[in-house]
Parts: sequence; structure tokens; C-alpha cells
Amino acid sequence: MCKILISGYYGFGNAGDEALLSSILQALLEREPQAEITVISGNPAETTSTHKVNAIGRFDMWKIYQAVYSCDMLISGGGSLLQDVTSARSLYYYLSIIALANTLGKRVMIYAQGIGPLRKSLARSTVGRVLNQVSMITVRDHASKEELLSLGIHHVPITVTADAVLGMHPVEATAGRDILASYGVPIDQPIVGVSVRAWKDCTEYQTTLAEALDQIHRETEAHIVFIPMQHREDTMEAEAIAKRMTVRSTVLADTYSTTELLSLSSCVDVMIGVRLHALVFSALMETPCLGISYDPKILNFLHMIGEDPVGDLHTLTVEPIVSRTVEVLERKTFTKTVLENIHELRRNALENARIAIGMLHDK
Repeated sequence: MCKILISGYYGFGNAGDEALLSSILQALLEREPQAEITVISGNPAETTSTHKVNAIGRFDMWKIYQAVYSCDMLISGGGSLLQDVTSARSLYYYLSIIALANTLGKRVMIYAQGIGPLRKSLARSTVGRVLNQVSMITVRDHASKEELLSLGIHHVPITVTADAVLGMHPVEATAGRDILASYGVPIDQPIVGVSVRAWKDCTEYQTTLAEALDQIHRETEAHIVFIPMQHREDTMEAEAIAKRMTVRSTVLADTYSTTELLSLSSCVDVMIGVRLHALVFSALMETPCLGISYDPKILNFLHMIGEDPVGDLHTLTVEPIVSRTVEVLERKTFTKTVLENIHELRRNALENARIAIGMLHDK
């Protein structure tokens, strides 16, 4: 029985990261059903309950050392772990676990990560030094590979795959319909899903987005539903925007599982997303999505599926949001080219697990 240790931003109630963990576990266990998997988590009890795997505390350094020492492979990812924009401290935390595994001679795979931004010279040099000693790197977009090459990482295979969530199995719409019904969302109107997040001190966009959503409703009679990827933070941001609107909207104010969020994504006619994984969920469920960029990872994902953002969080204007949303509501689906790109990305996403399990059996 092989032992796999997974390090990432898990156990904090972030729907995107929990979906990443679900997708990684699903893909690994479908290829290696007997694998013994342990996850480093901010809430080990919740991770064990939700994902049915062993979990250890994020800052229980003795247990982490024991887990690294006894594992056959460390998987770091997915997500945007190696960046210094949100927190330099978290960057060095993840690097320390990778460095420990390197020191102990373990197989280490950087799994479907988005790399950067890395702005400080010390961060860049440290990432380059540590990652040059791992066994394998897969990244979710071409920009991440270019960033790694710019850091001098030339001694490790780097493969561009796709966000691991795209490898998940689609789900039925039933759970999403039930949630919308419980909030009294009318089913005889088009539904526009909106997923927002607070970002630093950026609040001016709230008024612009509220005006755009009002106009979308007036032109299409679509009902606006805010879907939180991380409750309570996203719910508060959604409520701030809803208060600026003049038409009725619905803010879903609960914590939802990955399955429920995927199901909700299939129940809306279009998703306007600031959150990356709101866009990824929609792509997986083949629901048209429109992204508002605040970070390179949004641009990178949209470009990989063949789309452009409707704007940037700092310079958002009403007209592109309205015109693109009205166009999508009339078309009711992605274009053929975008769908083909999504299908290719789904195949690429499954390569992450194939590579990982292949490494375990490559003695």
C-alpha cells in the first residue's frame, strides 16, 4: 500500500480549495484504490469527515514530520500556493514542507498549481532553489510554466495540464434546484449567477457591478443570484452589492459543499465570476461564464478556454458586462470552440493523477 501526503490550503472552508482536494482524491483513488492518503489541514476533523481521509493539523509540526518521513510521495497542490501577494508567510510555509520532503529524499510532485505572482527577489530565489529539487511539476496554465522557467527551474520536468477540478465528474442539477427553490428563486425567468469576493481595499467596483446587474435584469428579466464560494466572506461582499441594486436579487447565505456548488452552477444560465473556481465549476458543468479579473490566474484560465474577461476589478465598466451577458443569454451555451477547449482541459486535468501514480510505481 502506497502512502501519499497532500499539502495545500485545506480545511478553511474555501469552496474552490475543497473542490481541489475532492478532485485530487477522486482522481488518485480511481487509479490507486488502495492508496493511504493523509491531508495536512487547517481543520483535520472536518477534512476527515468531509473527504474520508486521514488528516493532520497544519501546524502540528511533529506529526507533519512523521507523515513526510513515512510517506512515499508528497503532493503539493493544487491551487495558488506559491505566490507572495496574499501572504509571504504562507509561501514559506508551503516551501518548508516541500524542502523537508526533498531533504528526506521523498518523491515530491507540484500538482496542477498556478505559480505566482512572485514579486520579491527572496521569494523568487527561494522558490527556484526548492523546486529545482522536486521530482515533478505540473501546472494549470502556460503562464505558470513560463514563470518557473524564469526562476531558473530547468532540472525538473514541467508539464502544463489543467486545474484539477476540471477532472471531476459532473453532477446532477437536483441539489441546485432544491437550494434555489428554498430561496424562492423564480424558475420561469433566466438566472444569472454571480460569484464575488472581497479583494484588498477594492470596493468601487461594487457600484458598477450593481448597475450592470440592474440593467441586465431590465433588458432580459433575468433573476440575479449571488452564490458564495466562501461563506461568510463572499456572502458579505454579495450583500454589499445587492444593497446597491434597485431590482430584486437573491443572496444565498449558507455554506455549500462542492457537489452543491457544482449543481448550482448547472442551474444558472450564465455565471459572472470574480472567484476563479466559480468559473472553473461553470466550465466543468458547461454553463457559460464571464470572468472579472483581479489576478493573473483569472486571465490565464479564461485564455485557456478561449475567452476574455468582461473587465478588471479595478477598472470595471457597465457596458461590457451587460452586452456580454445579454449575448450569452441569447446564445444559451458556450461557443463550439470554447466547448472543445474545455473538453481538452478536462482530459489534461486527469493527466495530473496519471503522472502522480506513475511516479509511485516508477521505482
